[in-house]
Amino acid sequence: MNRAPCFSTFSIVALDPDTGDLGVATQSKYLAVGSVVPWARFNAGAIATQAWANASFGPRGLDLLEQDVGAIDTLERLIESDAGRQSRQVGVVDLDGTAAAFTGEECQEWAGHVTGGG
Repeated sequence: MNRAPCFSTFSIVALDPDTGDLGVATQSKYLAVGSVVPWARFNAGAIATQAWANASFGPRGLDLLEQDVGAIDTLERLIESDAGRQSRQVGVVDLDGTAAAFTGEECQEWAGHVTGGG
């Protein structure tokens, strides 16, 4: 029986509402995923960009969050101008704890996201 290799990456972006601590964690089969996926900045927010990651989403998104652009608007601005957006997955959380996520239609099966509190 021949089996195709299974590739997977999963990430979480989160804010602790009690302390204001932000964080990103990621797991992948790919080496050095920590140099591409997780992005966080004090007094801004946190971002994970994966699948066919657009690493510019990290610094660009954090700059927007630092300017008090919320998570939802930040995500929309990042993906609207990206010709490769249908191959991307992105998660964003802002200092208010608002989370936003996007999974492009060209990401491998199964691909998706969940947002919410807790």
